[in-house]
Amino acid sequence: MPFFKTLMEGLERMRAARPLVLNVTNYVVANTNANALLALGASPAMTHHPADLEELTRFAGALVVNIGTPGREFLEGLFTAGEVARRSGIPAVLDPVAAGATSVRTEAAYRFLKECSPAVVRGNASEIMALAGAEATSKGADSTRGADEAVDGAQELARLFGCVVSVSGDTDYITDGQRTMAVHGGHAMMPLVTGLGCTASALTGAFLCVAEDALQGAAQAMAVMAAAGRMAADKAEGPGTLQLYFYDALYNLRLEDLRKLVQVEVV
Repeated sequence: MPFFKTLMEGLERMRAARPLVLNVTNYVVANTNANALLALGASPAMTHHPADLEELTRFAGALVVNIGTPGREFLEGLFTAGEVARRSGIPAVLDPVAAGATSVRTEAAYRFLKECSPAVVRGNASEIMALAGAEATSKGADSTRGADEAVDGAQELARLFGCVVSVSGDTDYITDGQRTMAVHGGHAMMPLVTGLGCTASALTGAFLCVAEDALQGAAQAMAVMAAAGRMAADKAEGPGTLQLYFYDALYNLRLEDLRKLVQVEVV
């Protein structure tokens, strides 16, 4: 079945079922991610408390873990949720925010990969290259490298940990180590809105609830990000209004929008 038609059928199932997407996410983007998930059609939950997470994770359709504000209780909750998800067969998404910038972030991301077996790792090129062991510097949460530079490292990381790796950039690359997909679209204004990369991770979690496999789910999320970003930018006068129109685009997304604004290919 064609990619976009399959995506929209999954989105219809999501909007009917409204699966719970549990987010252990940084303080900067919690509101943004919750609103994006609601606009898309999923049901968000946001918490950091370890005991709360131990109970809530069991009810989730997917877990999204974002290491952007790695305090002590935050990390404890993150690994508690990850372990419950692993034992329960609940797909998890790891967003290794600024991995490679500090040892705390890099070590936390590696530990989650090793102990919690996430279905998808989604990050920018610098983050993915740092986790893959390549020489890459990270300027906070911003990438200093292009997504195309990270493809080899992403494929190696995917094979090593048996997961899907999603690299965001001007072109997004999604790979399971054997198959690699490229998603073309979006808009140059999107990086000027804090946390849209983190939102991509949250939407990836939502699509894992309805997609046939993690590769398809991760690619579908990036295609929706690209389409919604372009739709929002066409109306926005700057980054502030882009964020508002982005929610509207998620809510109103149509098959015709995807076909017009996004290109997806196997590479």
